[in-house]
Amino acid sequence: MGEKTTTERTGTAVPSPARRLVGGLLKNFRERSGMSRKDVAGRLLVSESLAGAYERAERIPTSTYLDDADAVLDARGALKSCIPLMEEEKYPPTFVGWVRLEKQAASISAYEAMVFPGLLQTEDYMRALYEERVPQLTEDRIEKDVTGRLERQALLSRTPPPMIGYVMEESVLKRPLGGQEVLRKQLLHVLDCVRNRHHLKFQVLPTETREHAGMSGPVQLLSTSEGRNYAYEAGQISGRLISKPPEVNQLIDRFGALRAQALTPRASAELIERMAGQL
Repeated sequence: MGEKTTTERTGTAVPSPARRLVGGLLKNFRERSGMSRKDVAGRLLVSESLAGAYERAERIPTSTYLDDADAVLDARGALKSCIPLMEEEKYPPTFVGWVRLEKQAASISAYEAMVFPGLLQTEDYMRALYEERVPQLTEDRIEKDVTGRLERQALLSRTPPPMIGYVMEESVLKRPLGGQEVLRKQLLHVLDCVRNRHHLKFQVLPTETREHAGMSGPVQLLSTSEGRNYAYEAGQISGRLISKPPEVNQLIDRFGALRAQALTPRASAELIERMAGQL
């Protein structure tokens, strides 16, 4: 689906036809069930105002909300079938395929050179990141992108969880994106994640490393439970999902070299803790 348009007169976002369709279905199934909006909000553990925003197509329903609403409103799969439509609303066309693979991944790994991995970003860090985009994003677009990224983080708590491994440049730990307080909370959040999620390994690549295998830029990798491997390369304008085994295998080898060149997970956590304490 295309991006939202904006009216010249008011500057307010005009919901896409797909979002209006899903909002209408939510309202119709709720009314058919005889439940009030407050009742539905209570059953689905969201605020009444958010449930209303979904029905009015002011906000994009999360996949979890549509899944749960399908059961609560006895929609018999009609609302659940709308999840792919809303995924296309939340993510760029070149990234939708990666998001769908990510939900079922057995393992996820990435090398990051500029920012913290998206799955470990705090909401404040995300907002600061999107607010710095050039050209500048609208408030509606920032809200959409933040919501989409936060929703992706649900896989960290999935059962069973995917094995996750990150290598990140030390310089990212020092970049005060959003200000020092935002950075401090981001550092503490990463520490909390690595200490409480044993399926997550986080390594820092020291700036003093003279040469390393990541000079060509960041890369994301995942493998499925069936043993299929994929990679994703983010570009300045758009990204690329990579599925050809020879290309993916090259990137897997490159990431393996980066892990060997980085600090151990324990030494990385100690470095992050020291840097957070200095802010």
